[in-house]
Amino acid sequence: MGWTSFIILFLCVSVSECWRLPDPEPLMHGAVQSPQYPEPYSPNLQEQWDLSVPEGYQIRLTFTHLDIEASAGCYYDVLTVLYDAKILGKFCGHENSADGHHPGNEPILSPGNRLTLTFQTDGNNPERHQNVGFSAQYQAIDMDECSAPEPEDGSGPLCSQICLNTLGSYLCSCHHGYELRPDQRSCVLSCGGGIFDEPEGHLFSPGYPNPPPHAVSCQYIISVESGFTVTLNFTDNFHIDSADTEQGPICLHHWLQVTIPDNEPMKLCGGKSPGLIVTNSNTVRLDYHIDDEGLSNGWSLDYSTYRVKCPFPGNVAKGRVTPILTEYLYRDYISARCDQGYKLMMDGQEVEGFSTMCQSNGQWHLPLPECHIIDCGEPEPLLNGGVTFMSGFQNQYRSVVQYHCNEPFYSLLGGINVVFTCESDRKWRSNNDIIFRPTCIPVCGKPTQLISTYQRIIGGSDAPDDTIPWQVMLSIDGGRGGGMVIGDRWIMTAAHNVMHDGNVVPNETVRIYMGLTNVNTLMNSPVYAASIHTHPLYNNPNLVDFNHDIALIKIQDPITFNSSVMPICLPAEGATYVTGTMGLVSGFGVTETDKRRILTNKMKYVQVPVVEQQACSDSITLLKKKKVLVPILTNNMFCAGVPEGGKDSCQGDSGGPYALRDDGRFWAAGIVSWGFDCGQRGTYGVYTRVINYIDWINKTMQEN
Repeated sequence: MGWTSFIILFLCVSVSECWRLPDPEPLMHGAVQSPQYPEPYSPNLQEQWDLSVPEGYQIRLTFTHLDIEASAGCYYDVLTVLYDAKILGKFCGHENSADGHHPGNEPILSPGNRLTLTFQTDGNNPERHQNVGFSAQYQAIDMDECSAPEPEDGSGPLCSQICLNTLGSYLCSCHHGYELRPDQRSCVLSCGGGIFDEPEGHLFSPGYPNPPPHAVSCQYIISVESGFTVTLNFTDNFHIDSADTEQGPICLHHWLQVTIPDNEPMKLCGGKSPGLIVTNSNTVRLDYHIDDEGLSNGWSLDYSTYRVKCPFPGNVAKGRVTPILTEYLYRDYISARCDQGYKLMMDGQEVEGFSTMCQSNGQWHLPLPECHIIDCGEPEPLLNGGVTFMSGFQNQYRSVVQYHCNEPFYSLLGGINVVFTCESDRKWRSNNDIIFRPTCIPVCGKPTQLISTYQRIIGGSDAPDDTIPWQVMLSIDGGRGGGMVIGDRWIMTAAHNVMHDGNVVPNETVRIYMGLTNVNTLMNSPVYAASIHTHPLYNNPNLVDFNHDIALIKIQDPITFNSSVMPICLPAEGATYVTGTMGLVSGFGVTETDKRRILTNKMKYVQVPVVEQQACSDSITLLKKKKVLVPILTNNMFCAGVPEGGKDSCQGDSGGPYALRDDGRFWAAGIVSWGFDCGQRGTYGVYTRVINYIDWINKTMQEN
């Protein structure tokens, strides 16, 4: 035995400390039965059951069955129910027996949380022990301590003021102005009012409306959420002891002092209620003081809270503030927006939207913004044109501008005056739904100076400045040719000017001069070719087939037109070549001086008429009889000149213009192509008929 004990002790020490298991928690319900139930019980039994539930509960015992030998006063067999040795009942018999004492369906309620059951049987049973005994259920029932009568020991009620029944127990509480003593049962007068933070409430002095039993010094603090102000409303029943004087009551020993931050404290006393006090603060302190001298019945008040007011926000010029209210209170929001055409600005920065809130200090958290007029920025510049302000100021909202082209060299596409307005989306918008962006197109065939003797047939003369501004001079590998401006990047000339040995000459061998009438000055500023395009059907290796003698040169940089450089018009659809109509031929080719032919240094011009096509054909037929190699005449060519000779284009003029004038504009009727012995009697100059190539010209320019 001793050895076993040693082993157990050793295990306890080596594994862990030895702990005694805690007592199990009392059950909240259970069942109890006689031995062998539902079989008959034995004689000579002595059994006891001690039932318990948690503190603060009573036990309710309910019999589901009871069958014990019946006898008067339950003398032989008996079930006894006790509470702390006090017998609550003795039971025997069965439900319908005449003798005995059966509990029936009524439960038994214990005064406390304990109950004891004892079951005794003797050795004699006339029914040979056929009684089965009993079966019962028990459960914990919450005890209503507050309803219990006062203890008989004279200790007074459980709670001196307020009793609160709880599950399994009870709590004591006190009325306002009192606090619970350490015994947690009785109450004592107190002024510890604490902090009142609800939006409304009711306060009164200790003992009100009766005087307290002794001197008190109390403090109450009302402190509500920032952004709200407290209003005190004292009831009419107000009495604080004071000394009366002619100037009014003086608060000597008794007073209620009301302290509002940033204000002088107010001492209240006397028999007249202060009524309503608006504090304009979210915090108020009340100090109540009375001594043992004199009597003060005290005071009572209701307090309420109101939201802080913010000042009227004012207006925004060229804008609107919403909502418009009669007053603005804490947490109210306002927003501002600008009229159409204006933008919100704060601290010099544009903002998308604006709102501000009334703060707890009665101020708006942001100042109102400003509305500044919208600016569309500079209107888009117009190439070869400009913009004129019609109304408005500095590109601002509703400013109106009108585009114009640099006349007389450019005109607006469509001929429509285009007006643009600065709109609220900060874009310039056209008054014309079709035109989103104006375009300046070159004016063709209208020189700023006209040759005054244009109507008379005269010989070759020096061309005055600015009279033939489309004329260009080509220099190709040292050779000289002519051409004409037909677009800001396009020159039209004869195909044979740009061909050598059946091939198009390289771009870099071509120099183009324009804008002046004197060769020496002209050659200071060449223009370079970007690409050269001859008519695909031109094929003239032996210089006897000038059919399709037309080419286009694209230059590297666009030309800005002026009085000395301007394009000639291309033929209009249906343009005609009427016999006898005077045309203007120009160039820097060979001219005759003192019966000597020399290359001119000045631009020359001559006016010659269109020759009837049959007369032209006849002159070539006549030449063929005299010459071996004469080029053929096709419907893609026409002749111009006079039969007596003396007026003609010549070498060096090839590719230059033959211009006809119609409705005040010169148009390119022909390109100087070929001829025999410049200006000889019976011969004419032969020109490419440009109107036959309009489709090819337009297609080439569009695709390149």
